[in-house]
Amino acid sequence: MTTQDRPELVLERAIQPDSKKHTVNDEVYVLHCHHYATLYTQLAEDARSIADGPAILVEATADTYRHIFDHYFADHDITDVGDRAAIVEQLFAAGGLGQLSFTGVTPEGGAVTMEHSHLDEGWIKKWGKRSEPVNYITAGIIAGAFGSFYDVPNDSFVVEEVESIVAGAENSRFTVRKA
Repeated sequence: MTTQDRPELVLERAIQPDSKKHTVNDEVYVLHCHHYATLYTQLAEDARSIADGPAILVEATADTYRHIFDHYFADHDITDVGDRAAIVEQLFAAGGLGQLSFTGVTPEGGAVTMEHSHLDEGWIKKWGKRSEPVNYITAGIIAGAFGSFYDVPNDSFVVEEVESIVAGAENSRFTVRKA
C-alpha cells in the first residue's frame, strides 16, 4: 500500500465544557507524557510479585483501544484491513506514542515495527537501557487492533515484542500470532 492510497485519519479534538475531559472523535482520550507512561509501566513490573502486572496492562490497553478502533472504523466505513492498519498507525502517532508500521497482516498474525517509541525514550532517560522490553501499552494497542481488524476477541492473538529500543535495538519489533 502506498502512502497516497492510505486513508487519512480524521481527528476531531475537543474539550468537553462541563467535564473538561479531552475527547478525540467523541472518545475520551488521555494524551500521555513519557514520565507518566514509564511510571505506570514500572508499576506493572513491580506487580509481578502479586499478579501479572504486564499482562494486566496489555489487556486493559487492548480493551480501551479496541473500543476506539471499532467506533472509528464503523463511523468512517473502513472495512479493508490494510486501511484499518493505516488508521491505527496514524492514531498511534497522533497520540504521541511513536511510529508504528504494520506488515504482513493476516488473520493468522503479522508483524509490527516501531521506529520511534515515546515510552522507550522516557524509560531510557529515567532508568537507562535494560534487557527486557517494556512496551506493554504498545502490545495492548496491537492486540486491540488485530482484534478489531478481524472482529474477534483481543486475546485471539498473542503479541510479543521480540526486539526492543529500550534493550538497544534500532527499532522495536513485535510478532503477532493467532492464540
